[in-house]
Amino acid sequence: MTGRLHHQARGMTLVEILVVFAIVAVLVALVTAGFSKFKAKSQQVQCLNNMRQIGIGLQVYADDHQGVYPQTSHTAAQGQSWIYALEEYLSDFQNVRICPADPKAKERMEMQGTSYILNSFVFVPSFDAFGEPDGPSHNRPAQLQQPARTILMFCCADSIGVRAGDDHTHSDNWTSWAAVRRDIAPDRHFRKGSDGLQGSSNYLFADGHVENWQAIDVKKRIDSGDNIANIPGVHDR
Repeated sequence: MTGRLHHQARGMTLVEILVVFAIVAVLVALVTAGFSKFKAKSQQVQCLNNMRQIGIGLQVYADDHQGVYPQTSHTAAQGQSWIYALEEYLSDFQNVRICPADPKAKERMEMQGTSYILNSFVFVPSFDAFGEPDGPSHNRPAQLQQPARTILMFCCADSIGVRAGDDHTHSDNWTSWAAVRRDIAPDRHFRKGSDGLQGSSNYLFADGHVENWQAIDVKKRIDSGDNIANIPGVHDR
């Protein structure tokens, strides 16, 4: 038709379609990676806050019980693990006892367990072959000479049982990285792979503060013969 412009519709070529798909895929990957990092950081912070609350609970419990921390299942009566001794001292008890990054969180919740595990050097008294106390106990805040350097609690290993009685380490056996990982999860947060080296974990100290340590740094200390569970002033004499 005279005087009229004719426009011919032009579809996208295969190359252009592939480019669009590639751009979309990259954007999705970036969003997914960003969400994963955000989720991991959120879980780490929530775990840290859980530990702080438990640290306060441990101190207040000791204040109310002649300066003595609650017992672990090693010496407590059946069903009276330390975490349940703290129930009245913790707000939102059901959630505080579970780390959101724990792959067995649901099982531990259902079986009345906890994602956290106490340092046996502090909380488990030592006995000789005749059942008599083997040296002084250290389950009193006042007996810890350097509370800012004494670890009370860790994130438990995936392999630890899910019941309330699975509540303390065997720190005297921590002579190798494998032995440490049987008790605790040094890579509980930002975990990558299965060697336990890529990630970090939170650690509660006797003065109530919590630190996040990289797993690789913990391994270096263990490999050098430095047991991170040792009580300063007791095991370094």
